[in-house]
Amino acid sequence: MNTDPSQSGFPFRSPYGHFDDDGWSFRITTPRTPRPWTNVISNGSAGLIVSQAGGGYSWRENAQLNRITRWEQDLIKDEWGKFLYLRDTATGRYWSAGWKPVCAEPEHYHCVHGIGYTRIENRTDGIESHWTMFVPEKDPVEVWLVTLTNRSSVPRTLQAVTYFEWNLGAAPDWHREFHRTFIETSFDRTLNAMLATKRMWEVPSDKGHWNRDWEYTAFNGCSDTVASYDGDKESFMGMYRSERNPKAVEEGRLAQRTGNWLDAVSALQSDITLAPGESRTLVYTLGAAKDRAEAARLVKRYGTVEGASAALDGVRTMWKDLLTRFAARTPDDTVNTILQPWLQYQSIAGRLWGRTGYYQTGGAYGFRDQLQDSQIFLPLDPAQTAAQIRLHARHQFKDGTVYHWWHPLSELGHPTDMTDDLLWLPYLVGIYLDETGDLSLLKAKEPFVDEAKGATIYDHSARAIDRVLKRLSKRGIPLIGAGDWNDGLSAVGLKWKGESIWLGQFLHRILLDFAVVAERAKDAPRARKYRAAAVKLRKAVNTKGWDGKYYYGATKDNGERLGSASCRQGKVWLNTQTWAILGDVADAKRAEQVFRVVETELEGKNGTLLVKPAYSVPDREVGYLTRYAAGMRENGGVYTHAATWSVLAAAKLGKAEAALRLFSKINPVVNGFNADEYVAEPYVTPGNIEGPDSRFYGKGGWTWYSGSAAWLFKGAVEGILGVKASYDGLVVEPCIPSRWDGYTVKRTFRGAVYHITVENPARVEGGVAAVSVDGRTLKVAAGSRAVLLPVFPKGTEHQVRITMGE
Repeated sequence: MNTDPSQSGFPFRSPYGHFDDDGWSFRITTPRTPRPWTNVISNGSAGLIVSQAGGGYSWRENAQLNRITRWEQDLIKDEWGKFLYLRDTATGRYWSAGWKPVCAEPEHYHCVHGIGYTRIENRTDGIESHWTMFVPEKDPVEVWLVTLTNRSSVPRTLQAVTYFEWNLGAAPDWHREFHRTFIETSFDRTLNAMLATKRMWEVPSDKGHWNRDWEYTAFNGCSDTVASYDGDKESFMGMYRSERNPKAVEEGRLAQRTGNWLDAVSALQSDITLAPGESRTLVYTLGAAKDRAEAARLVKRYGTVEGASAALDGVRTMWKDLLTRFAARTPDDTVNTILQPWLQYQSIAGRLWGRTGYYQTGGAYGFRDQLQDSQIFLPLDPAQTAAQIRLHARHQFKDGTVYHWWHPLSELGHPTDMTDDLLWLPYLVGIYLDETGDLSLLKAKEPFVDEAKGATIYDHSARAIDRVLKRLSKRGIPLIGAGDWNDGLSAVGLKWKGESIWLGQFLHRILLDFAVVAERAKDAPRARKYRAAAVKLRKAVNTKGWDGKYYYGATKDNGERLGSASCRQGKVWLNTQTWAILGDVADAKRAEQVFRVVETELEGKNGTLLVKPAYSVPDREVGYLTRYAAGMRENGGVYTHAATWSVLAAAKLGKAEAALRLFSKINPVVNGFNADEYVAEPYVTPGNIEGPDSRFYGKGGWTWYSGSAAWLFKGAVEGILGVKASYDGLVVEPCIPSRWDGYTVKRTFRGAVYHITVENPARVEGGVAAVSVDGRTLKVAAGSRAVLLPVFPKGTEHQVRITMGE
């Protein structure tokens, strides 16, 4: 059994690229991928997104309210970005280091998307360029390391010219003729940098509408002597031209125009002479500093080859240290590759720190969204999960309701009638306590949006639950309001009469789990109250929410059922089947029955559909879900976030083959083998995969900015590998296909490191026959499916060997 987590060599190949040997980077071998294949790079303060062709944008703090560079969403053209032109002064020929925007045919072109960096390797006309982009571990600056090598047999003189448009504020910058009037640029010879400021920021101000300075100084520096520059799009581009053939590059002459009144850009030119075989490295810095002094500090610190190289090494070390706190090795390399590091990296860099992507240029925090994403930190750095819990508690109102989303920088949010958002706070608190045993979090105090004195995290959580308990229908089912977890059910309960069966199942889970939290907090009356409420709720859901063969989805304000066999479309919904199992609502017989419905009615070639059949006619009493084209996103597609719950439900029932099959069907590595159908990146999860009612069945989309990554990680680790935290210790409950001979896991738990080896000589799907820890045998009861490993002192390491058997 080769299950060493440090070994790799997975031979993934597609017409467009492959994973490099260690699995920590994906090498794209042509710029012509089926859709832009991107990387999101962020340290939580600064960030950039870059495609394999060189498109993308940069931001600080918030990709929507504080975009530094302009970008417009067009996944077909992918022609907005930050570009680096290279021009041979002898011949006048020019091209771009990224394929865009010139699109010259390269002799060699690779784009390597790595953990915390992207490198574009291009050889055109005998000149090789390696363009590495990254964000340092902490500082708000983007750094480019550009190495140019002359692979021809004659000396070459080149002009290297950067180019991008300044945005400086809210995006998209749709009214450019208005916004450009507030931007001022200048070139600072002492810094070798272009600077830009803006006199207006669309973020609201107490001094009136649009009456606030953009509170930063943008900069774009170069380590090499800047021979010329330009800050004006018109003089750089030339009228009626495009980035593909800009006048300044074509003529080899920049106009050096800066100041007000212009359409503000940054273009820096360096002149470089290279002998045959000679290389030169340039460093570019880009960012938005709090003031000119901070801009100067960042340019000087990172604007040298030594400073930039050291920072890149630091980024690689930081990510390695963080993401290797967990490791797993199974007989299935498609599982190994996506599990570490890509699901972890997507959740952290893309969802928690960057909060943006090519399909959705976000920037805001979603109350439910980033809380769920923060689960990824539990086996890596649980203090980060605690910080996320406290952040979200500060965006709750004293009556228990919350913002659906809010924007950092402005703190403007959307008070919501979505009825599940608030419950994710007690959910995360519960699993955080299982992970850490740290009851002190319950006593930590945070303010409410509408009350500064605030309350403890325990009280914040209880208020959320109590608010939902006050929103029950006469039948004892939670009201759906403006939607439950499924945002697309946006009109089902606007009159506060419609019900959500799924929300009842989720609330049941919360009530059971938080009753235990209440006991640990010495609040016995609340524990009794929640357990009693759970009993009533379970009975109501099982009697009022049962459709005969499965659980229906919801009722409209008029009482009409949705997700029912009586419906013409959308007859069966996924979430009410999976959460009947996960929420411990269904008894054993019903759990088996509804899971068969999942397999027979909802499972397709790319996972489980959210609803079936898709709605072909909009229903104003359901919401925008029905307005999507049939088979797209929530309307009859595989909504990946929900599909991950199918994996967990299968594992909870001990259905190992089903759990791995459902995991594999939504695993982007597996779908990437069929790249021309799937089209999305094979290294990160998509938000959705189109369903059988779509003419593009199997097409992935909405990558990076998807809550599915943390849940798919959880599905593999806790569901299939069965390694999960509990308040009393670390549980291992294997649920693997009989063809697997075992697996290994490295799991950090409460500061101790558990090296777990699971062997399956009997080729069973579950069951634990023998356990030893550090060579000492632990007693295992006959017929056990799980083992509870003790909590060990922080800083210690332990060897665990588990033999599976009946």
